[in-house]
Amino acid sequence: MSDFAEEPIYEQLARLGKALASPVRLRLLDVLDQGERTVEELAEAAGIPLKNTSAQLQRLRAAHLVTARRSGTHVHYRVADPRISRFLDEMQGLAYDRLADLRASVAVHLGGGVEAVAAGDLAERLSDPGTLVVDVRSAEEYARGHVPGAVSVPFEQLRDRLGELPPDGEIVAYCGGPYCVVSPDAVRLLREHGFEARALDGGFARWHRSGRPVRRG
Repeated sequence: MSDFAEEPIYEQLARLGKALASPVRLRLLDVLDQGERTVEELAEAAGIPLKNTSAQLQRLRAAHLVTARRSGTHVHYRVADPRISRFLDEMQGLAYDRLADLRASVAVHLGGGVEAVAAGDLAERLSDPGTLVVDVRSAEEYARGHVPGAVSVPFEQLRDRLGELPPDGEIVAYCGGPYCVVSPDAVRLLREHGFEARALDGGFARWHRSGRPVRRG
């Protein structure tokens, strides 16, 4: 038997690798993993031109990584399988451990001086009245899915709503994906005003991918 008899098998496996071999498509998957979106919503959330977003979604759909449904004139996309969420989390974790350049890029991107709390630790503290979880994403993103018990305070409203937050206890802020800079910025703002605050490590994506409960609406 030829040593290359298995080549068609590996060609099929490589389809996933090819679909993921794009920074743009990885970014789109990170955003979609937080909830279903139309092409227009996804392009805006990811900061990618609409035409390019549509083209990259077709590549992801061809590899069966995303699925779509039509509602009127809009097409809504979502991650095709919960295992894809877990795979993305494992891949990003492995890459972080193995690639020093990635660790350096993440550190520069997120900035320093912000302590993080792991999803597992936060899960154990959700019933603690001394912990307030704050979702600093948009109200629309909050409605798609959020940490149980979290209150919605979009970042652009945070400074004006500081008076609504309890002065005692700890605030855990989170935004969307694992590389989102909004929650670190929120923690810095809160600390500047005397609050004890930390960010949720990996944001809502890490919470969701770890199989933790999610509330919608």
